[in-house]
Amino acid sequence: MAKKKEVKFSLVFRDMWQSAGKYVPRVDQLVKVAPAIVKMGCFARVETNGGGFEQVNLLFGENPNKAVRAWTKPFHEAGIQTHMLDRGLNGLRMSPVPADVRKLFYKVKKAQGTDIARTFCGLNDTRNIIPSIGYAHEGGMISQCSLCITFSPLHTVEYYTKMAFELIEAGADEICLKDMAGIGRPASLGAIVANIKAKYPEIPIQYHSHAGPGFSMASILEVCKAGCDYVDVGMEPLSWGTGHADVLAVQAMLKDAGFSVPEINMEAYMEVRTQIFGMMEDFLGYYIPPRNRLMNSLLIAPGLPGGMMGSLMTDLETNLESINKYKAKNGQQPMTQDQLLIKLFNEVSYVWPKMGYPCLVTPFSQYVKNMALMNVMQMEKGKERWSMIADDIWDMMLGKAGKLPGELDPELVAKAQAEGREFHTEDPQGNYPDALDEFRKEMKENNWDFGQDDEELFELAMHPQQYRAYKSGKAKADFEADLEKRKAERGAKHGVALPQTLQVEVNGQTYKVTLGEAGALPAVQTAAAAPAATGTGEGKELACPLEGKFYLVKNSGDTAVKVGDTVKKGQIVCYVEAMKTFNAIAAEWDGVVTEICFNSGDSVSEDDVIMKIKA
Repeated sequence: MAKKKEVKFSLVFRDMWQSAGKYVPRVDQLVKVAPAIVKMGCFARVETNGGGFEQVNLLFGENPNKAVRAWTKPFHEAGIQTHMLDRGLNGLRMSPVPADVRKLFYKVKKAQGTDIARTFCGLNDTRNIIPSIGYAHEGGMISQCSLCITFSPLHTVEYYTKMAFELIEAGADEICLKDMAGIGRPASLGAIVANIKAKYPEIPIQYHSHAGPGFSMASILEVCKAGCDYVDVGMEPLSWGTGHADVLAVQAMLKDAGFSVPEINMEAYMEVRTQIFGMMEDFLGYYIPPRNRLMNSLLIAPGLPGGMMGSLMTDLETNLESINKYKAKNGQQPMTQDQLLIKLFNEVSYVWPKMGYPCLVTPFSQYVKNMALMNVMQMEKGKERWSMIADDIWDMMLGKAGKLPGELDPELVAKAQAEGREFHTEDPQGNYPDALDEFRKEMKENNWDFGQDDEELFELAMHPQQYRAYKSGKAKADFEADLEKRKAERGAKHGVALPQTLQVEVNGQTYKVTLGEAGALPAVQTAAAAPAATGTGEGKELACPLEGKFYLVKNSGDTAVKVGDTVKKGQIVCYVEAMKTFNAIAAEWDGVVTEICFNSGDSVSEDDVIMKIKA
């Protein structure tokens, strides 16, 4: 009797949360649930960190380094491997990372207890992935390289087979088929796995898919028949929807198909399930839109990834409010969220080929989605498509972050040339010089602890804006204010009065929070007094074009515009961070800056006066 092919399971615990909503559990919650996950007895691997995990720790005021160390420990003790998501050139963030920061990244993560680095590039540009193979090996980690799966005329079985061979020949220990939107077609996925196994039978292959569009169970069966070794799974109550296939269904399907699969301790499964519900009731559920619990085959056409849909539905609330404010001012009928969603999906399908078919995975999925959403918002307000393009989006289209799979549309090429923008063909890493020395200097100037294995230095270098907000206490204050607003709004729906103000204490500093109308962002200031924005000048008002967070500079080494500076029309004077990208705001006329109306990190709304410039 032939030995049954063994298929092992990996619980993508981090991605379960990110695909459902905005935040991940606190470290105390993670440490509490870990023993029950171990007790389930069916997981060879658990995804513990990476991607957006560490940024969202910072956003709600928790140290991600301490969280990762505590969270990976119980799995190691149980002999379960831990893995993390690594965005290649972008490390753990949305924008490119200097090489010295990337090298430190792997040393820190291995020291913290992470075994496997799952590296991907949203452009499938192997120049951005191959250096990570060496960095992972130097740091003592297993290098698992990803094929970002999407469906287009360019992304064929032959395309992915060739890419896998190149990565294996460059030293990759494993290959992951990262079907981040769940739109890979089952037969094609099986063919890719079969091709890899035919040439490199010893290379482990792991399959990652999202359930949303509806292909995932068929895809899992096909890749396993072709020789896949590991399958990423979710579990109740965060399986299916924009998340992942449930381990119970996957196990039953594969067992019936003749595979050797682990048994599941159902008592432990129910314990984990109960704890997850408890985490949702604590605070995480306030950031999980109900729609994300549903499957939707409308996702097939736009191909947006499950990991992005969690935050997308939350962000759309703000975008819809902005559009409807404009419509109310102009006597137009308001738009519903369904109408906005369909317009967005249609616009994604329209702009994606024109932007060169980047794989719709972080950060490029956000870039394409943001571009589509910005187009929709601008066109709804009577402006032209492509009228506002963020710097990061331009960098992608110009080749600064890697080679696009397809060709940029002639309309966008002409727009780039008209604006004097340069196209890039060089190795992307060369555009981002080493920076650790500057961050070391900042750590010393602030008397900040470098942490074990330089992990705090790494966190500042990887997430500068978020880390500074975390250290100041502002991140936690903003988060707690927003959470209180959401709790109050939910209470108001059930007949509980909505408070007008409340106080939040963070690191001994008291913050006063003013709650606005339902849907409005809270205003946060210290109870004593918020630091005054500079200047009390005259002049024409520069209005904010979108809602987000105000920053004078994007990078720590940049020179900020200040009161008294002379600026030219078209000169970038500040940024608004929205939808995870920095949107450059330019002066609309020549003049002298007489007032800067917000401090860096402040929340701004559309049409807020952010600066005054005297012509």
